[in-house]
Amino acid sequence: MATKLKFTNTGRSSFFATLRGRVDAYFTQRAISSHANGAMWAKALFFLIGYALIYGLILSNQFGSWTMLGLAALLGVFAACIGFNVSHDALHGAFSAHSWVNKFLGGSFYLLGANPYVWKITHNIVHHTFTNIPGHDEDIEVAPGLVRLDPEEPLRPWHRYQQWYTFPLYALASLSWVLRKDYVKFFKNRIGQHDTPHHPRREYVKLFVTKALYYVFFLVLPLALLSLSWWQVLIGFLVMHLAEGLALGLVFQLAHVVEGTTFPLPDETGNMHDAWAIHQLYTTANFAPRSKTAAFICGGLNRQIEHHLFPKVCHIHYPAITAIVKRTAHEFGLPYLENRSFGSALYSHFRLLQTLGRPA
Repeated sequence: MATKLKFTNTGRSSFFATLRGRVDAYFTQRAISSHANGAMWAKALFFLIGYALIYGLILSNQFGSWTMLGLAALLGVFAACIGFNVSHDALHGAFSAHSWVNKFLGGSFYLLGANPYVWKITHNIVHHTFTNIPGHDEDIEVAPGLVRLDPEEPLRPWHRYQQWYTFPLYALASLSWVLRKDYVKFFKNRIGQHDTPHHPRREYVKLFVTKALYYVFFLVLPLALLSLSWWQVLIGFLVMHLAEGLALGLVFQLAHVVEGTTFPLPDETGNMHDAWAIHQLYTTANFAPRSKTAAFICGGLNRQIEHHLFPKVCHIHYPAITAIVKRTAHEFGLPYLENRSFGSALYSHFRLLQTLGRPA
């Protein structure tokens, strides 16, 4: 789809002006920064140190193969949590008021085997602007042809069973990211409707050097240092990424592909019906918003509405501004979608997959 999209209906955009004023007032009146506080730094250190500790325990070669396998799975979970809690905020410029701090912490994305530069294009620019718009938001293209998350995509016979086979596919997301996705995205001339024909030369170097280093640290070193056979090391690598991929895939899908969210299309001139901020309310949902556990593990991504409206606000503040966002949305007669628990969001995603796998 080559149509240049534009968000219109600016008459209703007073919603976002009002909301932004209220959220700004919240931080001003309390004389607090919208960036990371002490609790956020403590959480970041917990996941980073935990990741390093688990990796060190694996390379210590002091455990049996089954324990090592469990540690590999746990390492994958910690990698996903670093992505949620550290990399994501930093790459949005939300962690610190200092760009060098955000850039440094954004480098934690390399610990997942992923490329920060490519992510900032695909996620920050494309996904956050064109959320859930078929042909533009590539985040809803999990496995084109195999998984139907876009109501405009042709319906195939196998889609009838996609609610069963899609979840195992999510577990492959991290493995695909490490071995394929970044390379494919990097060398595409266009991502969504964002042109990417040229990249700085240093980004070519970073892509290949950091990928090579990742393979060295997670394949070559274990093969050299551990008393495991090559196939055991490969199984450990696979299990680590299955755990990481399942965590990443589920958290991101439960925010946009659940019952109630929409997949709006532009008109023939490329105009979207709603203003951008209102579009976010129709295409995004929260899950388990009252769960402290979900907030701690998911890095605020259980409150995706707040994140999409205020991506440069550190997620540690989302619980405080949630009431403001919800109240303002209701005042303007706008939806505020949420599932009360992770389980209910998961079931809602399952049902939507089931619906999309059948004729309308």
